Amino acid sequence: MLKPYEIKGRCEVGCDEAGRGCLAGPVVAAAVILPEGYENEILNDSKQLTARQRALLRTEIEAQADAWAVAVVQPADIDRLNILHASTHAMCLSVQAMLGQKADNVSVGGTRIGHVNPQFLLIDGNRFYNETGIPYKCIIKGDAKYMAIAAASILAKTHRDEIMEHLDTAYPHYLWKQNKGYPTRDHYLAIEQYGITPQHRRSFALYRQRSLFE
Repeated sequence: MLKPYEIKGRCEVGCDEAGRGCLAGPVVAAAVILPEGYENEILNDSKQLTARQRALLRTEIEAQADAWAVAVVQPADIDRLNILHASTHAMCLSVQAMLGQKADNVSVGGTRIGHVNPQFLLIDGNRFYNETGIPYKCIIKGDAKYMAIAAASILAKTHRDEIMEHLDTAYPHYLWKQNKGYPTRDHYLAIEQYGITPQHRRSFALYRQRSLFE
C-alpha cells in the first residue's frame, strides 16, 4: 500500500496532472486531501490501473476526501505559457479552487471543499512553479509513492478522459475517444488529412513523417 503521508499530523495536499504529453486537449490537474486514517489497497498511480478501477476509485475519492478540486488549462493557454508552466499552473489552480478561489477563464471540473487548512503540497514530478504560497516538495513518481498524489492522478486522468470523449463527438476524425489526444499514428494521420483544430496545441510538433509509424 502507498504511504498515507510524509509527516503524520500535517495537512498534506496531493497534486498531479494529466495530459502533458498530448497533441490536443487541455492539461488537467487535481488536488486532493485524504482523511486521516484513509486506506485503500488498490489505490495507485492511475497509469497502473484499468479504466474500471479508475472509475470506481474516482467515485470513492470524490465521496471520501476531506477536500478535492480539478482545474483545466486550455490549449491556447498551454501555447502561451508552455506545457511545463501550464501543468504546474493547473496544479496551483486546483489547490486554489479547493480553497474556494477561482481564476477567470479557467474551468474547474469539480470541487468538494472541506474545512481544511492545507499545510504542505506533495507535487508529482521534479519541477513546480508555486503560485499558492503553501510550502511544497516535488516527488519523482510520487503517484506511485503517496496515496494523496495517486488520488489526484486518478481525478486528473478521469476528468480529462471525459473531456476528450466529449470533444470526440465534435471532432470524430481524430479518434480522441480512443487516443485521448496523445500522439498516436492515427492521430498524426488525421492531422495530415484534416488539418488541426482549435483543440490542438500549436506549439507542439503536430506533423510527423508517416514512415515513423511504419
